[in-house]
Amino acid sequence: MKNFNHAVASAITGLLLAGGNAVWAGEGPAGHSHSHDETFSAGEPGDAKKPARIVQVTMGEMDGKMMFMPPKIEVKKGEQIKFVLRNNGELDHEFVLATTAENLKHAEAMKKNPDMEHDDPNAKRLAPKKADEIVWKFTKAGEFEFACLIPGHRESGMVGTVVVK
Repeated sequence: MKNFNHAVASAITGLLLAGGNAVWAGEGPAGHSHSHDETFSAGEPGDAKKPARIVQVTMGEMDGKMMFMPPKIEVKKGEQIKFVLRNNGELDHEFVLATTAENLKHAEAMKKNPDMEHDDPNAKRLAPKKADEIVWKFTKAGEFEFACLIPGHRESGMVGTVVVK
């Protein structure tokens, strides 16, 4: 009987772990919904084990403006990019990759929840003088943007463009 109980407990644990996304997914902090089935307008999370072109993106403030350098990035459809993100500024900044419409909608939600933090496949929030990476595969042609959605930052110039050809 002991072996049977152990087998049942193992099976239940296995089912919970295998279906963990379905069991535990749902609303994340401040209305974020996260799941493995989530789709992204600008492509899909990349595979860190595969080769990628490295693009360094620096964030910061200068002369009363907030900015990304470079402000425009061109990639080929199907290309995988490793964004090496560096916050050289004195304030927290974030990099959120999506369509302009999605970022504008999300920026409105951020105004209601300014402490919302991003650590999603397509978004990172960085403290001053910190760095992080996003590996992204651009599967769709078009024009996308990266922006800082912390209230007031986008309006101060923290928006850039990714053109996928």
